[in-house]
Amino acid sequence: MDTPPDLELDLLRAFIAVAEAGSFTAAAEVVGRSQSAVSQKVLRLEEVLQMRVLNRTSRSISLTRSGERLLLAGKRLLAQYEAFIDEMRSPAPVSLLRLGISENLVHTQLPAVLARFCREFPGIELELNTTTSEELFAEYDAGRLDVVIAKTREESSSHAGQVIWREPLVWIAGPDYQPDAKAPARLVMMRPPCMYRAIMTETLDAIGREWVTACTASNLIGTRAAVAGGLGVTVLGKSFVQPGVQVLRPSDQWPPLPATEVSVIGDVPELQHVIRPLVNLLSQTLMESASLTLDTPMASATIQ
Repeated sequence: MDTPPDLELDLLRAFIAVAEAGSFTAAAEVVGRSQSAVSQKVLRLEEVLQMRVLNRTSRSISLTRSGERLLLAGKRLLAQYEAFIDEMRSPAPVSLLRLGISENLVHTQLPAVLARFCREFPGIELELNTTTSEELFAEYDAGRLDVVIAKTREESSSHAGQVIWREPLVWIAGPDYQPDAKAPARLVMMRPPCMYRAIMTETLDAIGREWVTACTASNLIGTRAAVAGGLGVTVLGKSFVQPGVQVLRPSDQWPPLPATEVSVIGDVPELQHVIRPLVNLLSQTLMESASLTLDTPMASATIQ
């Protein structure tokens, strides 16, 4: 069987414009080309198809029988092509989103975000992983997560992403905490790898202050409980400070801390129409949460 000739769609569009406009001059205005260019395209179309599609006289043009067939079939072909392009450009259907969110965003921000997200995308199943930022990045690198929303350090991060939130870190302690400059700093930390743990120890090591581990917690809930119970001091983002703790003012004992960021890592093109609304919801919730939290009297209290 002979291979059919390749047909440039531009030739077909020029012919349809001539057939519908009734002249090469009018067709040239429709397709935005010169009259001679349109005429050459129609001649090329006849050559490729090996048929005459137009009757030409010095005063008018008309369709041959082959031209009438070509007009109907050509318009169907262009409609199919345009539908194909629209389908390819439209987001692919998504039924599952494998989402990783840093644990410290879960307890206050996540419920409201997920509720609003599910209302907007009721047909999408969420596979949710909430743990430390470091563990989420490992899961993402292994291909087991589509997108990660996690805390990163402002000065350095091996995972580049879109920063949606930036805030300072603070030292926090229980309500009855009394500073003792002569004793080693008692720290409440999560197990490594943990960004907050690294920042605490690196900051104190940099000024030569001794520290001891007062409590090692497996998650953020345990860390907060240990601090509120007076076991020791820890570090959190300022907007995540909850009532029942004190924020320690930077001093010789508690040096200034770097800023932290919330970043979105995940650049799968076909998921962006789902990820973008999720990120917008989280960004809005973070701003609302920060405004409410920082206005709380106990959470904003500071001591030397």
